[in-house]
Amino acid sequence: MGVIWSEKGNFWCCREHIMASKYHGPINRTRRPISILIVIGLCCFCYLIGIWQKSGSGKGDKLALQVTEQTADCNVFPQTTLDFESHHNYVETVETSELTTKRFKSCEAKYTDYTPCHEQDRAMKFPREDMIYRERHCPPDDEKLRCLILAPKGYTTPFPWPKSRDYAYYANVPYKHLTVEKAVQNWVQFQGNVFKFPGGGTMFPRGADAYIDELASVVPIGSGMIRTALDTGCGVASWGAYLLKRNILAMSFAPKDNHEAQVQFALERGVPAVIGVLGSISLPYPSRSFDMSHCSRCLIPWASKEGMYMMEVDRVLRPGGYWILSGPPLNWKTYHRVWNRTKENCRAEQRRIEEYAELLCWEKKYEKGDVAIWRKNINGKSCRRTSANICQTKDADNVWYKKMDACITPYPDVKNSDEVAGGELKKFPARLFAVPPRIANEMVPGVTVESYQEDNKLWKKHVTSYKRSISLLGTTRYHNIMDMNAGLGGFAAALDSPKLWVMNVVPTIAENTLGVVYERGLIGIYHDWCEGFSTYPRTYDLLHANRLFTLYQDKCEFEDILLEMDRVLRPEGAVILRDGVEVLNKVRKIAAGLRWDTKLLDHEDGPLVPEKIFVAVKQYVVEGDEDQSTPNDN
Repeated sequence: MGVIWSEKGNFWCCREHIMASKYHGPINRTRRPISILIVIGLCCFCYLIGIWQKSGSGKGDKLALQVTEQTADCNVFPQTTLDFESHHNYVETVETSELTTKRFKSCEAKYTDYTPCHEQDRAMKFPREDMIYRERHCPPDDEKLRCLILAPKGYTTPFPWPKSRDYAYYANVPYKHLTVEKAVQNWVQFQGNVFKFPGGGTMFPRGADAYIDELASVVPIGSGMIRTALDTGCGVASWGAYLLKRNILAMSFAPKDNHEAQVQFALERGVPAVIGVLGSISLPYPSRSFDMSHCSRCLIPWASKEGMYMMEVDRVLRPGGYWILSGPPLNWKTYHRVWNRTKENCRAEQRRIEEYAELLCWEKKYEKGDVAIWRKNINGKSCRRTSANICQTKDADNVWYKKMDACITPYPDVKNSDEVAGGELKKFPARLFAVPPRIANEMVPGVTVESYQEDNKLWKKHVTSYKRSISLLGTTRYHNIMDMNAGLGGFAAALDSPKLWVMNVVPTIAENTLGVVYERGLIGIYHDWCEGFSTYPRTYDLLHANRLFTLYQDKCEFEDILLEMDRVLRPEGAVILRDGVEVLNKVRKIAAGLRWDTKLLDHEDGPLVPEKIFVAVKQYVVEGDEDQSTPNDN
């Protein structure tokens, strides 16, 4: 018996019934109505069977589901590079005449450590007063360097953490200046083909661990109450490096100055750090961010500018937080001759620091030898100021390129003297997923307790999916990680591990959520991705961004953002982007010219979701390598 299928394959009809109706109708006129009814009934029955099969309950979809389950754990990345075998469903690239691949050439070897907004030649054109010349000064659009920064010849993947804390390959940061200038202070030593970092510092000759133990006699470092720290003038960031094993994240910064590559050494070691200075512009962090702030012979003139620098530290210091000062002018009776200063000069400087601390309502908790520790009051109720210049701004977090003023940021209001201004935080790690006070107090527009909790669930799901695709995510292979559009910090929280840290960047054009990130016990910074980031090349193992290119599609060129990503990414480092398919197809075209190996994957919820996932690996290319052909992008 023949079968006729419908155009969509949803039903079939028996050929004999149709033929009988057509050719034998005159002989069997009495049977015609019955035959028609039978045919219609069969057709309706078959149509219903087709709908049932299409609904997902049929055998065909069960087989498809089994195939999906069997291939769900395939890796996009094998151990060293992308695998271009057909393990995933790829998203078809939209080909248009506008999306032609532009191939970027390599920069000259002299640009191997190029930092666009901290370039030495440009910096020297600005005033020396207030360290203005050491602040960010980015090139105009027509002067941007649009080529690929190559690694120095011999570049090697850094040692895995925690070995990287103590050793770095000389070929990666080939500068011996600090080994000579700071030899007595035990910052860094040169041995064979590596640098060794003994953990010493100017003010802790017995090592960072012994120094931190002394601080811990006053500051509750091991209690979970201290999670975020700020290290001003960090050197090679040994203080922050040794805090990591105590589950404390220190944001370290130092200027790009005569001490070559301080921040570059710090990041090569696997320690969070940025190029920065306390000068004339506010620090790029929100108010009430850090549990403690630290200066170890950081050479910041705390007693000058009417206490402006201490007031800026006060702005970013959380109520109840600690300020640690070691070095000049403390212990001036012992060292004033070494510093080539008079007793009177040193005594006056320390007196001014004490007066400003009292004005800020900091209580001195400790002073012994070269170290002094103050604690900021938990609120303003007990603060008795005879006169003070209080900042009038309504938004103490609006600091990007804002001039620093000698004024005191007021405490948030409290109802009683025992309440912590701005809200009390839980101990870490409970702080990571607890509702941050800024959200509980409805200080973030559009974010509720419920939406915050949903965001956490979503990012746990996303990170689980990432780990299926990138098998090494969560291991020491990716230690220095950046989230370029961090939102509420959900990606970093879901990924949290002692094997890694995440620099949570909140773009200046996005909703200001960086205060929430810090209240969760994470670290981050404000930044505008139309400009260069304040770091050296090759300082991050993995870059992640959610909807970043949609955010910037009308602000600046995708090409400039991707070139900056390539600059800060280490050779064979990875990129994960989440965005709309049209945006990512544009990104993918540009990435092909960057020599990245790329794939575009479906959303974890299936191919019908318009959001896609872009993954890439930067190729290993060093100075002297011939320009390679643009890789095929399957």
